[in-house]
Amino acid sequence: MKTKLIAILKQVFPASYAETAVFLFFLICYGTLGTYIALHYRIIFDSRIPWDAYFSFDNKAIVMTGGSFERHPLAYYFFNWIREFSLFVSGGKMDATFRLTLSWLSNITVSLCIVQIFKYLNNIIRLPLKISLLLILFFGAFSTNILLSFTPENFTYTLLLLSIYNYYAAVKLKKEEKIPGSALTLAGITIGGLTITNLVKVFIPVLFEKDLFRSWKKLGNTVFRVVLTTACFVFLYLMRIDFKYENIFSKTSQQYEKFSNVESIPDWDMMLSYFFGGSILFPSFMTTDKHNMKGFNFKGLLMEPYSSPFCYAFITILLSLILWSYFKNFNNKLVQIIAGSFLIDILIHCMMRFGLHTSYIYGGHFIFVYPLLLGWLFYTYRSKPKTLSFLIVTTGILLVFLLANNLFRMVDFFQFLEAYYQ
Repeated sequence: MKTKLIAILKQVFPASYAETAVFLFFLICYGTLGTYIALHYRIIFDSRIPWDAYFSFDNKAIVMTGGSFERHPLAYYFFNWIREFSLFVSGGKMDATFRLTLSWLSNITVSLCIVQIFKYLNNIIRLPLKISLLLILFFGAFSTNILLSFTPENFTYTLLLLSIYNYYAAVKLKKEEKIPGSALTLAGITIGGLTITNLVKVFIPVLFEKDLFRSWKKLGNTVFRVVLTTACFVFLYLMRIDFKYENIFSKTSQQYEKFSNVESIPDWDMMLSYFFGGSILFPSFMTTDKHNMKGFNFKGLLMEPYSSPFCYAFITILLSLILWSYFKNFNNKLVQIIAGSFLIDILIHCMMRFGLHTSYIYGGHFIFVYPLLLGWLFYTYRSKPKTLSFLIVTTGILLVFLLANNLFRMVDFFQFLEAYYQ
């Protein structure tokens, strides 16, 4: 038991000097940003504003209730702990200290997520340290990571849990071991409990266990583990809603209709500007008029479609690198797991159009895919210096543009805070 606990702690937390340095670097960067916002502005948590203050995040609603039960079935219990801990630190007041605590919990979570990606690049793909650091810097500058680093949301913690599970599954599969039923069940309850559609992602690595379809015994054991995980999840879900299962279907239908019938701009532009782009590279912002359904009016901030050809070029180049990596590593089961996870989000948001007009907020479900697939692309050409140099230079240029653009857009964000949230 002690050995397993130590192994878990080593996986989740930094376990080397390089990992500790990465963790502290992002903790300081994100922490400085979040601390300033929490102490000087009320946007992280305002008791009058339940949703949509910035980029459709539901800060107050999530902190107080965990979000809607049909999409976030078990988040209620998790955010009870988050809220009570923050209130304990703030002495029971929902003031600047309360906001600061929420912000630092998010900061620590996103920083630990980046450590997970760094571990994957180093220990699974086994990239040289300088390339791992380049990819980590690139990943750390994504708009989703910047926003989630101070935002108390389901996406913040989902990003960490998915990153931990992907690294854990990769370690198991690389050793040709199966994922234990206990680990599968825990992943299903935590990941699926925060966002139900992510439950499917928990089962993807199981499909790639060694000789799964060559042995009836192994297949039967796998079916048992999947059924056990699903049964535990469903039981807890139904218990959460007092076994009134009919509410799931009615609420889910309402949510789908609400978030899938927006015709403001062409689908292809929403995919590039919001789903693939907005979760990485900030576009320009627009201010909107909002109200809390109880007579309080406030200003909200949303992302606009890209207006610059350079932004479209950035996303096109990045997606080209991702596709290059996928096809070049098509026979790699670890790459197939990453791609399979990404495909689920593409189907939900791009094909089914659920929340496509605000799909930048869903980045916490999939942005970890980008540095991992880029890492596998670098690995493929490790013995070809010219191609490797090309990839390093290209990623470096993308990183410079990403940093310049996102820093510039964060200035706009602070101007919005100054105007409406002091």
